[in-house]
Amino acid sequence: MMEQQRDAQLEQQIVQKVEQLGEQLLNSIVDMVQIDSTETQAEPQAPFGVGVRKALDAALELAGKMGFETVDVDHYMGYASYRAPGTVDLEGYVGAIGHLDVVPAGTGWRQPPFSGFRQDGVIYSRGVLDNKGPILSCLYALYALKELGLPLKREVRIVFGCDEESGFEDLKYYLTKEQPPVMGFTPDCKYPVVYAERGRAVVEITAANQEALFELMNAYILNANNNGERLGIAFKDAEFGSLEVRNYELKQTEQGPAIQFSISYPAGCTADGLVEQLRQTLSGHTVRLVSNFDPVRFEKDCRLVDTLRYTYERVTGQDGTPVTTTGGTYAKLMPNIVPFGPSFPGQKGIGHQPNEWMKEQDILTNAKIYALSLYYLAL
Repeated sequence: MMEQQRDAQLEQQIVQKVEQLGEQLLNSIVDMVQIDSTETQAEPQAPFGVGVRKALDAALELAGKMGFETVDVDHYMGYASYRAPGTVDLEGYVGAIGHLDVVPAGTGWRQPPFSGFRQDGVIYSRGVLDNKGPILSCLYALYALKELGLPLKREVRIVFGCDEESGFEDLKYYLTKEQPPVMGFTPDCKYPVVYAERGRAVVEITAANQEALFELMNAYILNANNNGERLGIAFKDAEFGSLEVRNYELKQTEQGPAIQFSISYPAGCTADGLVEQLRQTLSGHTVRLVSNFDPVRFEKDCRLVDTLRYTYERVTGQDGTPVTTTGGTYAKLMPNIVPFGPSFPGQKGIGHQPNEWMKEQDILTNAKIYALSLYYLAL
């Protein structure tokens, strides 16, 4: 960011406005996490099930009450749009893209998983971290900018996804109807700002028969490290770390018994190269690339990454040096966005687990970071 763009007094006004909206934000999150938005069978006007549709309707209704223009993209995604006084760039928008669908609740909860239970400054519920709390924090961050009447050059959108947990069909559809943002982030990963994501390939190995499959597993899978060494695909670099093989699944295909697994790979690899090496290592078996998302990488000093580094450091006072991730987010498919929050360093193993939680103070800190981020990106 250019030094002259920074305005400490204005930043303080934005942070204070977020604080004033804090209890409204927390109450809205509690209301939202009480909706069971686990994907279910598609129904008319509900491509990902009635629960997800209910959550989308609730998010758009909330945004409408805040005075935002709302758009429902055929119930696949929806968004709140804000054109501030002074908006001049009508061709592109800045976006925060999160999701309202959640993974199944599972077992082991101390409180009902969709209760929005609050205790000792913590909210517990499926989806509070992944990803309803963070995307509503983005909505309230934009609301703070709107209430202050700050001039912005670009439209800002808060985009509500509905199929992040089950295949990104929502985003694929969105991109057939809408342009991607010129810059933006998804609040569905970790801090500091993530400038690069590994690639993610899913590979299927089919054997001639059951015995051949067992031999393959004994030789290459069982008791093997997850770095792909036995499979001949081990790779490591200083930027991303080691390639990882995981999520093994036995299958019965028309061609024969098979094992499927995913490969989380650094940007120095390609999916085609990995498949070719597997074919050499596993000659006699059929190797098929089921799906692939290429690595995502931005320069650390580009305007997007540098801005998000600044806003994180400004609000938290912590080191914001950009990092990489082994995870996969909407950034795999949505151009021009990076993962950014909501989990702070040291917070791991919360989403998708029983008793999923988020500290109320962390929610407010997120909203402050996102408010400054949306402001500076839209200038």
